[in-house]
Amino acid sequence: MIAKHFIASALAGAIALSLTGCQQSASNDPQSVQAQSQFQTYSAETFYDTVSLRGNSINHSGDKLLLSSDENGVFNLYEVDIKTGARTQLTDAKDSTYALAFFPEDDRILFSRDSGGNERTHVFVRDQQGEITDLTPGEETRAAFAGFSQDGQHFYVLSNQRDAKFMDLYKFDSNSYESQRVYTNETGLDVSAISPDGRYIALTKHHDNRDSDFYLLDTASDQGPKLLSAHEQPAKYSAWSFSVDGQSLYYTTNAKDEFRQMWRYNLATQEHELALDADWDVSFMEYSKSGRYRVSAVNADASTQVTILDTKTNQELALPSTLPKGTLSGVEFSDDEQIMSFYLSSDTSPRNLYVWRIGSDQAQRLTNTLSANIAEENLVSSEVVRFKSFDGLTIPGILYKPQQASATNKVPALVWVHGGPGGQSRTGYNAMRQFLVNQGYAVFAVNNRGSAGYGKTFFHLDDKKHGEEDLQDIIYGKKHLQTLDWVDNDKIGIIGGSYGGYMTAAALAFAPNEFEVGINIFGVTNWVRTLKSIPPWWESYKKALYDEMGDPATDEERHRRISPLFHADNIKKPLLVVQGANDPRVLQVESDELVAAVKANGVPVEYVLFPDEGHGFSKRENRITAANAYLSFLDKHLRGQ
Repeated sequence: MIAKHFIASALAGAIALSLTGCQQSASNDPQSVQAQSQFQTYSAETFYDTVSLRGNSINHSGDKLLLSSDENGVFNLYEVDIKTGARTQLTDAKDSTYALAFFPEDDRILFSRDSGGNERTHVFVRDQQGEITDLTPGEETRAAFAGFSQDGQHFYVLSNQRDAKFMDLYKFDSNSYESQRVYTNETGLDVSAISPDGRYIALTKHHDNRDSDFYLLDTASDQGPKLLSAHEQPAKYSAWSFSVDGQSLYYTTNAKDEFRQMWRYNLATQEHELALDADWDVSFMEYSKSGRYRVSAVNADASTQVTILDTKTNQELALPSTLPKGTLSGVEFSDDEQIMSFYLSSDTSPRNLYVWRIGSDQAQRLTNTLSANIAEENLVSSEVVRFKSFDGLTIPGILYKPQQASATNKVPALVWVHGGPGGQSRTGYNAMRQFLVNQGYAVFAVNNRGSAGYGKTFFHLDDKKHGEEDLQDIIYGKKHLQTLDWVDNDKIGIIGGSYGGYMTAAALAFAPNEFEVGINIFGVTNWVRTLKSIPPWWESYKKALYDEMGDPATDEERHRRISPLFHADNIKKPLLVVQGANDPRVLQVESDELVAAVKANGVPVEYVLFPDEGHGFSKRENRITAANAYLSFLDKHLRGQ
């Protein structure tokens, strides 16, 4: 799955704005006029009063929460008092800073940060006096936190400091921070889980885009990793986590079904048994500290369905009935398992943090992330719809209808293409979509063939067919929009980030008469270059990526055929390109060259380059700048104001 997401979109945070008042053409429908008179649009600054939150860690004494918030423009660390909800800012960095965890026995903090979006993330510790130490120094180092040992005396970090291509596993002393390498990754066996006592390490090997294995390494033995997933037909296996008692290893696989199931391997008996099954992909399964509560999630038709099971009673845990409707995420339990913290969100509400004393009839809301100046009723809920593509295949998508839209007040529309390849547009709060819809642009987020979440057959339908059959799905998504009586059939554009940016450029180059405009957000334009410039830390997934996209050593001719840059002379519709200068996945030169080529056609092209961003926008002021650029471009070239 990771290979499918090599250039996955990292469109961070809310991108939403508008001018004052409704800018649609007047309607003669009295009901429509009344609805529009009550409707309000919002400026970029108002939309970016909305706060994005990440992380959720409860401290050892159960009275504080650790999270990251961008309320001051850039993600930084905040400590939240569980009783009062009071927040204390702990860092004031210029680069986005993300919470990892409290230490198990005190209020020291682990967090991560890269430099300007270059994805060379380091792991830091902040002590109780506020002093910060980089545990993984080095300009080329990339590191990731891998959890604490059960006794809290050690924690684990993955780092490529020995070899830029592979992430080794290091064990750090929780007090001295001295470290030792406990697993040397020389063959691309990636660490997936560590047993509570640290004796066993679960490893995953990605062979190609359809096939992977998982292994168990006993560090107390001289023997190498033991294969646990012997199989004949291609299938994906991925180790997930160990049980609380360390006697079982959980893993996911699609070997037995079209969708991913969760299975359990018993270390003592060496038996495999099904642990969790659903009609869709099982996304994850985790346990509280003692194992009393099991949290699991299913990716059900582009929405996350979370279930919390009380393993003592074998009954689903009933949350307070007073909670608003929404999607549950980020569930955490205190050490004594008396308190549960979690996020709730919906299409019209960004994530808010709650705490709940388990069994009580009320949960305390700790945050209000939607701007106080935005009325939630002015935002819209999405609808999952399906349509037939060129070959009869059913394609799902998520449709947003502006409140201004009606048969007598038709609106312009955009087909939205997700990142990946192999990503998925999902329901839930998405500020960029809400911004566009609030301004009167319909948005149809099409999950073309090759998207995740709809089974392994659907997932592989675009392998080595990119810019061809998947592009036809996008075009037929446009055709579906043209069947809606509230859409202006002559004003439909395309927008996407990362792989979606590639699809945008491909649509303008290979189907130049289909879309009126395109917005390419850090999208690949030259597959020949991109596949030869993969960051070294993707070495473990290179084979899987090549299996999906084609090996640059043998498939260069096809890569040239599907690369918009080599066909840019076909582009004749207005184009907006947005790029981060520090992007290690889609290099700036990709966008530079496309912009120059389209300008040579005499076609309107605009270019927004952020010198302090990578593959996504982590800073609020940059999101506002991008949002203003989208709106100005669309109003000029699509709406035609």
